[in-house]
Amino acid sequence: MMDPNFSLNDEIIDLEWCAKCGHTAPKGKKYRILIDRKNYVVDKECMTGKEILSLTGETPPERYQLRQKFKDGRVVTIKNDQVVCFTEPGVEKFKTLACDQTEGESPQRGFTLLEEDQEYLDTLGLKWETIKQGNQNWVLIHGYSVPKGYNFENVTVAVLMSPGYPTAQLDMAYFYPPLQRTDQQPIGALANMNIDGRIFQRWSRHRTPVNPWRPGIDNLGTHVPLVDTWLLQEFDKRPYHGVSA
Repeated sequence: MMDPNFSLNDEIIDLEWCAKCGHTAPKGKKYRILIDRKNYVVDKECMTGKEILSLTGETPPERYQLRQKFKDGRVVTIKNDQVVCFTEPGVEKFKTLACDQTEGESPQRGFTLLEEDQEYLDTLGLKWETIKQGNQNWVLIHGYSVPKGYNFENVTVAVLMSPGYPTAQLDMAYFYPPLQRTDQQPIGALANMNIDGRIFQRWSRHRTPVNPWRPGIDNLGTHVPLVDTWLLQEFDKRPYHGVSA
């Protein structure tokens, strides 16, 4: 969380705070810049893309791409020899992207996510992909942990990105391989769905009037945690019966 007591008179100027508050960072200061959710303090008003990448310790920096985000939502790629001046209006933060994915292992990026959704997925530490299937956009999260009591410990979770999102709500979840309870008790409201050439198991789980979708607040980062709730609620509906040896 940003310090609400930041000021343009501070010795160290926080660029994210400046951008979000509509300020332009003054010259002649030190600057706190956010790269991949980590802050770095520099005493230069301008740096090249290579110099900014070098702050992160990612070596060699030529193997990484630097992306700069502005307050208005624009995201641009910064070349290694390109100069970025922190005193320009709207400079908010930076992200890095590895340029040397191993052939055959690169995740699919069929469409571009909102930055907040991408940042959330990155915090999971799991491989994730975006794919287009007809007129549908899907997010796949691989290696997602499942609570005890199911036939798999880890699965791929798919989320359908609703047309009109983020104003329109996200709904339901899809699992591959299909889940079963190890005590053989049934799971209600299931169906099959072909996603990316595999048969996923759809769980028809929906928000209620008590827990409606909140545009501007809810996103992928609030929807995916509901998956854990739905998985655990199955054992509230039908308590687990241990299977005898």
